[in-house]
Amino acid sequence: MAMPTLHNGIRLSLNENPFGPSPRALQAIRNALTHLSSYAGDDLVDLKATIAELDNIAPEQIVLGEVLNVFGLYLAARGGPNGEFLYSEPGYTALVDAVAPAGGREIGIPLNDRLQNDLPSIAERVSDRTRAVYLVNPHNPTGLVEQKEEFLTFLRRLSQRTLVLVDEAYLDYLPDFRERTAARLVREGARIIVFRTFAKLHALAGLAFGYALAPPDIAAAMSQIGVGAFFNINRLSLVAANASLTDHAFIDTVRTQVEAERDAWQAMLRDHLVRFTDSQGNFIFFDTKRPQRLLAAEFAAMGIDIGRSHSPLETWARISIGLPETNAIARRVVANYLSSQ
Repeated sequence: MAMPTLHNGIRLSLNENPFGPSPRALQAIRNALTHLSSYAGDDLVDLKATIAELDNIAPEQIVLGEVLNVFGLYLAARGGPNGEFLYSEPGYTALVDAVAPAGGREIGIPLNDRLQNDLPSIAERVSDRTRAVYLVNPHNPTGLVEQKEEFLTFLRRLSQRTLVLVDEAYLDYLPDFRERTAARLVREGARIIVFRTFAKLHALAGLAFGYALAPPDIAAAMSQIGVGAFFNINRLSLVAANASLTDHAFIDTVRTQVEAERDAWQAMLRDHLVRFTDSQGNFIFFDTKRPQRLLAAEFAAMGIDIGRSHSPLETWARISIGLPETNAIARRVVANYLSSQ
């Protein structure tokens, strides 16, 4: 059966949520449109209160905004040049990429042979030059989630030696998210910063909004330089985020939809005897056994973008989970590609 050519520029490369935002979030945006002449005020306080209640943390420890790069630049500049920032490679690099302008040094630690964060190697590499360790859980691009208690124990110990930044962009796709989050360690006073975003599960990527949970002194330092201040925050982002966080039915529905599509992907890959990771995010990661760019080119010819390869895993492909009809087409493309080898 011939594959249809798509001309609408479908994007399966940025791990967006195509199922769309919470209806409550959309209504909150509509309600806020009549107040755009005013800076955010109570809306900011309300969102912090919601996050504080959900994570049992002081509102003063919450820094609002998509602040990964801001934290990277701040931490690199604060201690002078040549501070080292450790991260897993391949991995998401928004924070570590931001350290270079202030003289920070990126130190990539290869994933282990199971494509997991190599926690022992990361701990061994920490030195007096280490400014921070940056870990993503679940990891991107593999989607692998760390063992719950073991990871929290590791973070607790590592944070006694250096600042640890934990990116939980995809952790809320797991139903036991609240049990897995490193927020409990922030509450305990550990030198840990937790990052979250509304761009993934909450389907608010167009608003570019998230938040961090940080030790009091670091949160205060961010506040002093205006990060998360009322005059820097989009009011629509605040009300949409608050509404989405409290729409538990929406969150459960997205998790169920993504899990069903992910299961269908993994069943197909299993049938083709292809190595793939047990991704817990809204994407799959598998070995094409040929350079990833070849599969990407086949998708591009159909108007579907699956993004780049992730060096040094040049034969592995990460594909975001789209709508069911798009996923069905994408699976057929991959199945035909794998069968042709």
